[in-house]
Amino acid sequence: MGKRKSKAKPPPKKRLGKLDTVFSCPFCNHGSSVECKIDMKNLIGEAVCRICQESYSTTVNALTEPIDIYSEWIDECERVNTLDDEA
Repeated sequence: MGKRKSKAKPPPKKRLGKLDTVFSCPFCNHGSSVECKIDMKNLIGEAVCRICQESYSTTVNALTEPIDIYSEWIDECERVNTLDDEA
């Protein structure tokens, strides 16, 4: 007689850690002072520094994460600085 087939459990899925929502400010260099918020109702993402009150807003989509907003802010700062250097 044959053996019963064992039900092999699939290996557990690895959980990835959540991405940060708080970053350091490019203007005042305080660590963990920039908080990114996403308003999906109005499709607006905003990064605001709690220390120097600098802010950046951009449009978002369903796949946007807080790190994307912060990265866009840093890219925009670099773009403006290179324009100033050329002029």
